[in-house]
Amino acid sequence: MIAATAVQAAPVLSSRSRAAAPLRAASATRRPLRASTSHVVRAATADDATDDGKMVVAVTGATGFVGKALVERLLADGHEVRVLTRNAISARLALPNAALNGAKFYSWDTMKGKLEWYEAVRGCTGVVNLAGAPISSPWNAEYKKTLVKSRIVTTKRVVDAINALPVDERPTLVSSSAVGFYGISKAAAGFSEKGKPGKDFLAKLCVDWEKEAARCESTTTVVRTGVVLEKNGGALAKILPVFQLYGGGPLGSGKQFVSWIHRDDLVELFVRALAEPKKYAGVVNGTAPVPTTMDGLCEAVAAATDRPNWLPVPGLALKVLLGEGATVVLDGQKVLPTRTQELGFEFKYEKVEEALEAIVAK
Repeated sequence: MIAATAVQAAPVLSSRSRAAAPLRAASATRRPLRASTSHVVRAATADDATDDGKMVVAVTGATGFVGKALVERLLADGHEVRVLTRNAISARLALPNAALNGAKFYSWDTMKGKLEWYEAVRGCTGVVNLAGAPISSPWNAEYKKTLVKSRIVTTKRVVDAINALPVDERPTLVSSSAVGFYGISKAAAGFSEKGKPGKDFLAKLCVDWEKEAARCESTTTVVRTGVVLEKNGGALAKILPVFQLYGGGPLGSGKQFVSWIHRDDLVELFVRALAEPKKYAGVVNGTAPVPTTMDGLCEAVAAATDRPNWLPVPGLALKVLLGEGATVVLDGQKVLPTRTQELGFEFKYEKVEEALEAIVAK
């Protein structure tokens, strides 16, 4: 439930400053990037900014909770957006403001078998890959296949489209992953970007997801995203109404870690990675600097809504509702944005109390 958002799967410049967009490199030589983490991809031919300071960005998962906000931000900043989707008509209906503001829509394929995604990435400075089925539905063998396919197959299509272009025309790639990469853990020390992968289903899924992105023959950033917080979606869309009805409380023991991020900060991180691809190449954790616990998150929601935090949800009830997926909510992990901050990224919301106050006040 709460951790579902996490896997829909984060220089000295402020995260709130607006980025200049990437320059295309003249060189066609490709050399491997030096790995700064365990999963870093190859070097690129797209550099730091276009002459007019504008980017052309293709986005998968644009109709999702994070994707919608990213598309709105890019268009507001004057960049061109190309939405890569399975159904262009449905995507236009889901993103009416984007359609009115000039976003272009490209289908996975058409009735004639035309591969529109291959055309869509041509001329782009960057591609953001956010696609992935939510994990909030109860897991069974069939749905687990959907979780895998929605991430691996989509990422493969994106990477193949980029690699099919001439080397000096390939856009950079920013691909989403999740903190589920590290596996469920109660360790208080926490995981930096150098942490090793876990062994559970979600960890393996994230490893395979990132391996597919690593095939990209252009500069690539992988953002391991935590629980994304904002009012109109993700975890808070389920938690806030319960608290507002005076029925809120922690899930499970309440002691499990929750590695979270405000959606505004996550969108800013994607924009920074697009604007400065060489600097952000490799893996960055899309989580706030101060992780919390389930108790801490629910206390922050209670304080922001002026409601009690008194009715805990037993772990057994979650297991009945979510099956194996309940382990994500009941266990969690502590993840720190160590490299993200070393790169100079500044979070607008570092503490969950600040984030909740801002969200509820809207």
